[in-house]
Amino acid sequence: MRAQFVLSEIGVGLRRNLTMTFAVVISVALSLALFGGSLLMRDQVSSMKGYWYDKVQVSIFLCNKADAEADANCSKGAVTSEQKQQIKTDLGKLDIVEEVYYESADQAYKHYKEQFKDSPLAASLTPDQMQESYRIKLKDPEKYKVIDTAFSGRAGVQSVEDQRDVLENLFNLLGGMNVAALGVMGLMLVVALLLIVNTVRVSAFSRRREIGIMRLVGASGFYIQAPFIMEAAIAGLIGAGFAGTLIVGGKYLLVDHWLAEKIPLVNFIGWDVVLTKLPLVLAIGLIMPAMAAFIALRKYLRV
Repeated sequence: MRAQFVLSEIGVGLRRNLTMTFAVVISVALSLALFGGSLLMRDQVSSMKGYWYDKVQVSIFLCNKADAEADANCSKGAVTSEQKQQIKTDLGKLDIVEEVYYESADQAYKHYKEQFKDSPLAASLTPDQMQESYRIKLKDPEKYKVIDTAFSGRAGVQSVEDQRDVLENLFNLLGGMNVAALGVMGLMLVVALLLIVNTVRVSAFSRRREIGIMRLVGASGFYIQAPFIMEAAIAGLIGAGFAGTLIVGGKYLLVDHWLAEKIPLVNFIGWDVVLTKLPLVLAIGLIMPAMAAFIALRKYLRV
């Protein structure tokens, strides 16, 4: 009988505050979708770092004739055969070096034409303007400074560059986007909590007479609170369900059927990572509104 009464009160409360309940559902859905998306983006960035940092290379660019005239690092002229051989020999002596690849000016020119064939600059370049280089794969990419210190400023070396610098800019951008998403999520979460509190208070005020009668007949505080808490929990759970749908839909449509085709070089996270986040989203959607309702109801239960 008591369970039937509580369930009937829940239905009455949801019908009386249908508009505000709908607003709560939408706010919870958007905030939790952003929360889940932020968690997945963090995992994606970690996965990309692990994947790409293992493949980054350090490049030693050698001086050519054009550099000898325009670059202070190449003031002694273009690199000689002896200097190239000495650089290769010294690289082979370093324990941190896993592999060394040599790229000639002709190869660099060919790769540039393939990658930037639509660039107006590509038509005006000639092979002798391209730089020869050594591409070094390190056993530990963190040891880039060893190569930089050993070869920067050496005769015949124009510059030493670490590909991680380019990747760091990308990862910093993704990290910034993730922080922005978390900020918006926090704002939406505050809005959702305020809506939940107001909805519960309006519902309690509209049923103040019933609450007073229940107090007089000796009903416990939990018995009085239960319908309101469950109303908020149900609205939050529905919102969390929509958030889960948005997350799954985003993974299926945006990632698997668009980004994966447009950016094949990126190793995107799998469904196993997505599915591990859904229980957390549902749990927060259920517990957060219930706790907000419990706090909001305290003033109405003072005897």
